[in-house]
Amino acid sequence: MREALRFVGKIIQVTISRTAHRWFVSITVETEDTGLVDTSTHPVIGIDVGISTLATLSDGTKYDNPRPLKRYERKLRREQRKLSRKVLLSNNWFKQKRSVERVHYRIACIRNDAHHKATTDIVSKASAIGIETLKITNILKNRKLAKALSDSALGGFLLKLKTKAEALGIPVVEAPHFFASSKTCSCCGHKKKDLALSERTYHCSECGTSIDRDINAAINLRTLAVG
Repeated sequence: MREALRFVGKIIQVTISRTAHRWFVSITVETEDTGLVDTSTHPVIGIDVGISTLATLSDGTKYDNPRPLKRYERKLRREQRKLSRKVLLSNNWFKQKRSVERVHYRIACIRNDAHHKATTDIVSKASAIGIETLKITNILKNRKLAKALSDSALGGFLLKLKTKAEALGIPVVEAPHFFASSKTCSCCGHKKKDLALSERTYHCSECGTSIDRDINAAINLRTLAVG
């Protein structure tokens, strides 16, 4: 290693791996337990995830979804078409296969970068977090949304969030599977029977509240986390 290790302790294991054209070294270090960060002064935050916006917080903060697959879809299709025209297992086939791998690697890097930046920022300012429960396999059955949902990788985003929150001792409250966070008014609690996906503003017929649909859902999730 040219650079100093970020953690002081006994080195347990070193793993060398290769992804596309990049090599990585993963070093496992046994360290002493670190003290948990005091988050008692931070607010409780509700998070609504989506496709157009990666995450919307109950305080109105929004994190953009880069949608890297959509951005690189034409290039990926072109590189895969070139690969299909090569002679299988020839030198040119392996060379083109590495070109396809590099595009996939670029897409994964952009997606992971957005996820890590958003989740790190969220856990740094929350004392408790309320999130929705997503059944990814059921959602992907919708053919119109399957590609966009796969591109967003919402399951991976929530997994990163829960892992970082657990490391800092921040409780994460998951809403019940059929909790109608988007259809329920965050002011009076009135629940709509139907709410089209195209309706981006929530209008309550009972109290007259008009609020952004995602912020309304995030506030309901925060209320659930508060208890």
